[in-house]
This record gives sequence, C-alpha cells and structure tokens, in this order.
Amino acid sequence: MTLNADGLQITLHGKEHAGAPLVWAPVFGDEGEKLFAAYDALPDAPVCMLAAVAVPDWNGMLSPWAAPRLYKRDSDFTGGADAFLARLTGSAIPAVTSALSAEPLYHALAGYSLAGLFTLYALFRTDMFRRAASASGSLWYPDFAEYAAAHSFARQPDAVSLSLGDKEANAKHPVLASVAEKTEQFAELLRQRGVPVQFAWNPGNHFQDADQRTARCIRGMLAAKSEQ
Repeated sequence: MTLNADGLQITLHGKEHAGAPLVWAPVFGDEGEKLFAAYDALPDAPVCMLAAVAVPDWNGMLSPWAAPRLYKRDSDFTGGADAFLARLTGSAIPAVTSALSAEPLYHALAGYSLAGLFTLYALFRTDMFRRAASASGSLWYPDFAEYAAAHSFARQPDAVSLSLGDKEANAKHPVLASVAEKTEQFAELLRQRGVPVQFAWNPGNHFQDADQRTARCIRGMLAAKSEQ
C-alpha cells in the first residue's frame, strides 16, 4: 500500500499483525522494498510492518541544522530535519495509522547514513518513537555530539540499536573519519542514561551492504528487552 501525506510518499511493506510495531524508515526512492526483503529474510526477525518514506532531498530534509558540504560535488546541508519530522509526525503517521485495521503496538524509527543521524536526532525532538535503529549513522555531523550531550530525550527510548562498518573510520576526510569515535560516544551516552543499547560492528566501509546492515539493526532494536 502506498499513500501520500503532506507531500510525503509512504509505502507500507509487510502484512498487518495485531499488536506488531510499525517501523518508519526514510529511504531513497523505492529502496524500502529491498530493505524489507532483507529484513524478512533474517532468522528470528520479530514481526513488524515497515513504512518507507521517500526522501527526495537527502542532505536537506535529514540534516538537523545547516552545515557546509564535505565535497565539492555534494550539496550543502540545509537543516530541514525539524520540518521533515513535523510532516512525519503531524501528517504521515496519523494518515498511515488511520489506514490500518489496528493500532500498531508502537512506532519505531530506523535509518542508514544521514537517515541514521536523523533517527537519533528525532529522539530529542519528539516522543513519538519508542525505539530507534541507526545503521552507519552520520554521527560525524558537526556539533551533533555536543547537542546530544546537552539535551534530554523527548521520551526515554525503550531500546536503541547502532551499527558501523569497521573501515568507516579510515575515510580520508577528517570529519568522516571521526564517525567511529562519535558513535562510540553516543553509545556510552545511552548507557549512562539507562537506555538499553546494542552496538554491532560490520565488515567494510560505509557503502557496503546498506540494506542488510539496516535490517539487522532493526532486528536488534525490535528484539531488545526494555528495562522500563
């Protein structure tokens, strides 16, 4: 099922199950289908539905605040995350929820790369999502570590799952090379705040096996036991 809400295209994957969570995932184009196929193929994957939200302006809609581009060929980061999150929580989630035959058990958020950063940023900005999965999240983003340390979560997450490629810190750009240190810092922040966290290392650099990494991260997020 595909529907539009406030200019966002949302495609639902998976069968409805009463009492199952609904996982929201910002994706490029129709990549939600590949992501759900990767998730569905995992052993012992908890039952869920996936709501894939197409994001046409990756650097604009998913960045928490403005920052300069890292490479000349890229576009600048324009800081549209709050506006995108408002459309997601104010229009997309109510529209999808009303189209389902039963209320989801809870809403969760998951993403890869800059969508992984957006996923974690959203925990500080809305109480809508009870769990989060950030695979190879762009935690190198300027000032995000400082922001996270200085702000409280909108609600205490039930569980957070993180993962990173073991070669991502080898990036030539010094900002990108900080991603391992920054991700480990965020994992420690979660532990200090009493949030159950899983942190998995994957073989390879940032561009390897994105669907499979995200799928495993989602499985870890959904399977985690809450301490609340």
